[in-house]
Amino acid sequence: MTSIEKQAVCEYNGFKVLRLPYKRGRDKRRFSMYFFLPDAEDGLSSLVEKLTSESGFLERHLPCELVKVGEFRIPKFKITFEFEASAVLKGLGLELPFSREEGGLTEIVDSPEGRELYVSSIFHKSFIVVNEEGTEAAAFTRCVGMGCSFDSGRKRIDFVADHPFLFVIREDVSGAGMFIGQVHNPL
Repeated sequence: MTSIEKQAVCEYNGFKVLRLPYKRGRDKRRFSMYFFLPDAEDGLSSLVEKLTSESGFLERHLPCELVKVGEFRIPKFKITFEFEASAVLKGLGLELPFSREEGGLTEIVDSPEGRELYVSSIFHKSFIVVNEEGTEAAAFTRCVGMGCSFDSGRKRIDFVADHPFLFVIREDVSGAGMFIGQVHNPL
């Protein structure tokens, strides 16, 4: 993905962050995809360490202002992930829905058959696609060119993701993280 438009990019000590907002739906939720790009080609592990160990790191490093970009490139990538989640949920203490003997979901169905209702397994699958047209994760699509800004005469910021980087998709009103991942071999 390339762009000649202004982008929400901020430079910090040792890394840059890019924000790509998704098209808004009919409710008040706002989703964005953030790219955390270390300056050093081998800097991803230290950036991940900061993100996971410093309280409030993510919130303090989110770009909010549109700036002119110089060279701007994000590689195309597709990541899919799936797993059987029953064991994880049981490990967290969620046992009742899986219990055949206790009729784990008896209150959901008002019939004698409801006593037999339980969850046998839970599967999770997610995907993220980034290409020339934008990004897609589950049912969300990116809208190009949202927002506006004035030209403050600042220097252009290059954002070239040609080495390992981290991405985060979050709901911006609540701050809830939806997806987080790493791209180790951008092409």
